[in-house]
Amino acid sequence: MTTGSSSTSSSSNTGRPATAGGAISTFKGQDRALHAGRLGTGGLLLSVLAATAPLMVVAGVMPTTFAVMGIVGQPLLFVILGVVLVLFSVGYAEMSRHVHNAGAFYAYVARGLGGTAGAGAAAVALVAYSALQFGIYGIFGFEVSGLFATYADVEVAWWIPALIAVLAVGALSWLKIDVNARVLGVLLVVEVALVVIFDIAAVADPAKEGLSLHAFNPDTLTGAGVGTALCFCIAAFTGFEQAPVYAEETSRPHILVPRVMFLAIGFVAVFFALSSWALTVAAGPSGIVGAAQKQSAGLLFFLTESRLGGTFTDVLHVLFVTGMFAALLSFHNVVARYAFAMGREGLLPSAFGRTTGTSGAPGTGSLLQTGVSVIVLIAFAVTDDKPTGDPTAPVLHLFTWAGNVGALGVILLMAAASLSVIVFFARRGAARAQAWRLATSAIAAVALLVIAGYTVKDFDILVGAGPDSALSWLLPALIAAALVVGLVQGLVLRSRKPEAHARIGLGNEAFQLDKAAESTP
Repeated sequence: MTTGSSSTSSSSNTGRPATAGGAISTFKGQDRALHAGRLGTGGLLLSVLAATAPLMVVAGVMPTTFAVMGIVGQPLLFVILGVVLVLFSVGYAEMSRHVHNAGAFYAYVARGLGGTAGAGAAAVALVAYSALQFGIYGIFGFEVSGLFATYADVEVAWWIPALIAVLAVGALSWLKIDVNARVLGVLLVVEVALVVIFDIAAVADPAKEGLSLHAFNPDTLTGAGVGTALCFCIAAFTGFEQAPVYAEETSRPHILVPRVMFLAIGFVAVFFALSSWALTVAAGPSGIVGAAQKQSAGLLFFLTESRLGGTFTDVLHVLFVTGMFAALLSFHNVVARYAFAMGREGLLPSAFGRTTGTSGAPGTGSLLQTGVSVIVLIAFAVTDDKPTGDPTAPVLHLFTWAGNVGALGVILLMAAASLSVIVFFARRGAARAQAWRLATSAIAAVALLVIAGYTVKDFDILVGAGPDSALSWLLPALIAAALVVGLVQGLVLRSRKPEAHARIGLGNEAFQLDKAAESTP
């Protein structure tokens, strides 16, 4: 049950005005609002789960964590992180009942910590989710190039399929969001089914140690690598927190968004815990680290070859690529909606705050993301032509560098959102009624800040750089720079355009209030 006044009137309780007469004219058209009722529980769930890229995590993240960190207890880490993120989602979900905004993270931060903090969070979100998408473009191009070389004996530069994927994703993002959800759903269901088949095969044909539960033993989490392993594993959950981004496009956001978040966390935690355990069963708890170090990202395919045959493994390779494409489309949709929300609230030019045609898609934000993606890929393609001695280095750098920058940004956004939940309900006088939710938010904030601390501390390990490499501080500095730019923008807006500053975080609510004001005699 929610407490306090409805979301429509809640803005007055945050100390910020609900409307701003000077900006009413910018919200007259329906193109300032995303189309409601496009997504139900199934479509929303599939849209957010696609971003987790289950097959990419099982084939890429899990072997890397086993190999680099030497932590056998990875399945237990997924359980622990599942608990932490459930605690986070208790307050986050309650906040989603009161704030319906495509800006999600930054809107929540704005409503709790103020418009300036919200502007900072908006900049971090835009950089973080864009970076995650850039990283996946890199590994996507690399894997497609490998498929051509293996099955067609044709050499294709990695950046060619990557750029084609940029254009395909950009085109699909202009369709109705429910059409996107169906595309994501088909790709997601198929890749999950293949991983489940492997899990069953591993259990049916375990290594010599049998169906050992050693990977769930807390003793496996001792050692210096645990903190860094947490950083690797929490990146695998990225996607569930995107549900509020689509709140305006559902018919009952106060019901569907919390439901989907908890379903997504539960599914991801259980699915990844069981799948990582299946890897330890197939290779043996005593042999999983060595096998991962030897096979690297080929571990899953090596294990399926002997159990399920070459044809299944070939299909798995192809679905590995389509699963990444689904994640690319999911992240693109999220970034486009963040840009839309920021344009609607004056944090980006107003052109970004309009939807396009009958599809109701945030077209200008989509074009921005497509353009920036092309620029980033071309930059890495140019470096790929240089005689570095390792032709795969640029694409692998793109994946590891951008992916970890994005993951750090999302972790910090979740911590900030948890703090915002506490302040938001305290300001509304609902602290006592929401006491247990605020307690879970506080616990989650502390846990997430600890993980963020480990991420920054061990960034050189995460990106494969030396301990003295400038990358260990330059890459995290991108998130810090985005935060500073956003905060400065917020301060400037508060000084020069207080009516625009007052809108930060209000989103479609401000649009509805303006329409009501216009209709009042």
